[in-house]
Amino acid sequence: MQKSTCFHCALPLDGAAFPVTVGGETRTTCCAGCQAVAQTIVDNGLADYYRNRTAAPPRTENPRRTLATLELYDVPDVQRSFVRVAHDDVKEASLLLDGLTCAACAWLIERRLAKVHGVVSVAINYAARRARVAYDGRTTLSAILRAIAGLGYGVQPYDAARSEEALHRERRTMLRRLFVAGFGMMQVMMYAVPVYVADGAMTPDIEQLMRLASLVLTAPVALWAALPFYRGALRELRARRIGMDLAVAAGIAVAFAVSLAATWRGSGDVYFDSVTMFVFLLLGSRYLEMNARIRAADAQARLARLAPATAEKLASFPEPGVPQVVAAAALRPGDVVAVRPGASIPADGTVLEGASAADESLFTGESRPVAKTVGSRVTGGSVNVRSPLTMRVDRVGEDSVLAGIVRLMDRAQTEKPPIALAAERAAQWFVAAVLALTIASAIAWYAVDPSRALWIAIAVLVVTCPCALSLATPAVLTAATGALYRQGMLVTRGHALETLAHATHFVFDKTGTLTTGHLSLIGVLPLSDLPRGRCLEIAAALEAQSEHPLARAIAAAAPHINGHATDVENAPGCGVSGVVDGVEWRIGTPAYVAALHGRPLPRELAFVSDDVSMVALGNAQGWVSLLTFDDELRGDARRVVAELAAGGRTVCLLSGDRERRARHVARELGIPVVRGDATPQDKLAFVERLQAQGAIVAMVGDGVNDAPVLGLAQVSVAMGCGTELAHASADMVLMHERLQPLADAFSTARRALRIVRQNLAWAGAYNAVALPLAIAGCVTPLVAAIGMSASSLVVVTNALRLLRVRRVDTDGAAPVPRITRAAASI
Repeated sequence: MQKSTCFHCALPLDGAAFPVTVGGETRTTCCAGCQAVAQTIVDNGLADYYRNRTAAPPRTENPRRTLATLELYDVPDVQRSFVRVAHDDVKEASLLLDGLTCAACAWLIERRLAKVHGVVSVAINYAARRARVAYDGRTTLSAILRAIAGLGYGVQPYDAARSEEALHRERRTMLRRLFVAGFGMMQVMMYAVPVYVADGAMTPDIEQLMRLASLVLTAPVALWAALPFYRGALRELRARRIGMDLAVAAGIAVAFAVSLAATWRGSGDVYFDSVTMFVFLLLGSRYLEMNARIRAADAQARLARLAPATAEKLASFPEPGVPQVVAAAALRPGDVVAVRPGASIPADGTVLEGASAADESLFTGESRPVAKTVGSRVTGGSVNVRSPLTMRVDRVGEDSVLAGIVRLMDRAQTEKPPIALAAERAAQWFVAAVLALTIASAIAWYAVDPSRALWIAIAVLVVTCPCALSLATPAVLTAATGALYRQGMLVTRGHALETLAHATHFVFDKTGTLTTGHLSLIGVLPLSDLPRGRCLEIAAALEAQSEHPLARAIAAAAPHINGHATDVENAPGCGVSGVVDGVEWRIGTPAYVAALHGRPLPRELAFVSDDVSMVALGNAQGWVSLLTFDDELRGDARRVVAELAAGGRTVCLLSGDRERRARHVARELGIPVVRGDATPQDKLAFVERLQAQGAIVAMVGDGVNDAPVLGLAQVSVAMGCGTELAHASADMVLMHERLQPLADAFSTARRALRIVRQNLAWAGAYNAVALPLAIAGCVTPLVAAIGMSASSLVVVTNALRLLRVRRVDTDGAAPVPRITRAAASI
């Protein structure tokens, strides 16, 4: 009796069956995965798939990838987790790529998708194996996926868990292939060495036995361990281009075929030892390069893993009820969830109940937990460290802050700065020149020694593979972006690092940038016998109910108020009056206080600088005290200005605040160029004048009035506590209230540029030496493979030096702000 099979995948039905209705008939599937996929196909009107298919799909770990048609990915419900609407009719899909072996693979996919009608842009992060494809209504997502699959690469929707699973799978497979190649190489050498040592003295039957043993050990290496090179060669042939994989595959195949023929004949030279060593060295190089690439992309990988897989949804809130454990991806705006202490927050939202603190260190670089109370905004992926919270979900999926930061980092690493574009153009011309030289070398050597022509042609192709040239810049950008993120600087544009390294002028806004943007009490000047502390207590009692910035500064300076004010009255624009301990008091402008007692203004007012704010305190007997306030400088502002000046850069202060106040701050910080009372138009004109003189301007600001000038400057930096518009206009975002990451970014950018130049110089010098040697016949294909692999590994390892960054001291840092929604929506 024939055993029943699954309607979807055709595997035998073992145990429980899972029914699904297709075309009015009940069909049986083998598992919940096949049932879900089959039901989705039917629900979306794609049941014709089952009538038209000629064979059942193979069973894989991911049921959705078993579909013979890709139209399913055009269904909006399926796209929800990995496709977002960028603007107008343009959508952006985040995809995970499988099978990338070098930077040339990313180049190939970019070129292929650029030919798809309706594709607006393609950005591939080779380090993270992630692609972001923007497309409009002229094409569909399934057409894009089909174009990638047609090149032989695997493609699937991106999510963090799937990416990590694919990475682990890739590493496991690579290790297995490396083990087989290494084991085969060692064993084959045991048979090859005696033949070399015998130098013809070995009897033919023993020599043939050695050949047969070597063949048995080499076959798994050549036919399975080397499979990635054959697949890559097929992709290159389909794309009608010659790259490293084609040259390597040709070398392995020819050497193995020649050795197989010699073994069949029972005479002639065999190269089984060369084949196994060739494959082992290449696989070893790729494995090391893969690990180096993973290290460089570690910041993004850690961010992508922050979001939890599940959440505790409160379906009956505000009524009491038992939380339902649901997939975090299934949450929608408006849902209410409970977050236990120690659990990750599943989405961006607002606290409805509870008081706790959240660890946002992976977002901001700050180690201190941030207090969260009712009404506080919380960020998905941060950790609730103290008490239970109840929160309302505001943003999920691609709209969340976490997704926005990953998207910004992707954009920075995939946008090509001028030096990368120049290297790419050079690589294209280089490949064309190498192909011409290869053909010319083969023809010339065929005339001189036909037996060596093929080997030399293969050696020329392999030794001059442009992988090192292609990796020189992307590897550095990936490492530098990850290093800066760990220091607290989010790079959002690809050109930012190169431009920052060349910046000649750093132009700072004042309020909220060099200063905290919050007034603080800096002095209490007694004008009577009343002690300074008592003056402050009375002022705090009078201002206790006021929300004025000066009142908040007084409250912050006197957290424990000893006294209570009654009959408090507020005089707008003048001050506050009230009764404390039976005495009527006034605090405010000197004229307002003088109206209470009629005394002349105190002589001490002449010593109060116009650069600070001041209020007076008095009663019916006369003047009691003067209180002075100032916008506090950031704690590290002086050090940052000094470091930039020491690097030979001109620091400027450009502020809309009063000219005297701007100059006072400039004197405090040692800034030589100052401009105050500047409107947004004045700021634009100031930067334009600098640029007309040949300056490369780096603008640092935080406010709405800074957005135009941030967009005008060659490179711009927005404060993390700044406005959304400033974030949207900036090329880099400081992720907390410290300026030190800016100085670190300048230093890292200069180091990154030096390393790019070193990598390009190395790639050029290597090819300048290796190419003539290969043409002259001095380099075998095996040596060529070793040199090519070493060349690629050198540039990646050199780039990893950027990951050695100093740890930012966060002691005493101010509360950590979040990246705003505008940054997340870019």
